[in-house]
Amino acid sequence: MTKMEEKHSGPSGGLTPGQKEVLSLLAAYQEGSVVSRTVINNREGTVTIFAFDKGEGLNEHTASYDALLHILEGRAEITISGKKSFLEQGEVILLPAGRPHAVKALTRFKMLLTMIRTR
Repeated sequence: MTKMEEKHSGPSGGLTPGQKEVLSLLAAYQEGSVVSRTVINNREGTVTIFAFDKGEGLNEHTASYDALLHILEGRAEITISGKKSFLEQGEVILLPAGRPHAVKALTRFKMLLTMIRTR
């Protein structure tokens, strides 16, 4: 797996305040890779869009804060503390702080990850 991050300056990830955008178009698929684009990044939290090629994923890890994972298109397997869930477009799942989780692309898929720092 190759992880690529699209760089955009400023706390709004290159977005223009007040201008509408299509979320799924903000990160492009790359063959054999996971691409991410952070669209909001400040001390209160982050909002990041990911594009996963089929079969790619994020290895098991933990985070210090809860995160809401929202599938924008495609299908994914999300594992939280050993329990697998299968999500598709429009579905969401809460990734609890401090609990191991992993992501695997069953098809090419895009997701929006929202993390709010509350502690």
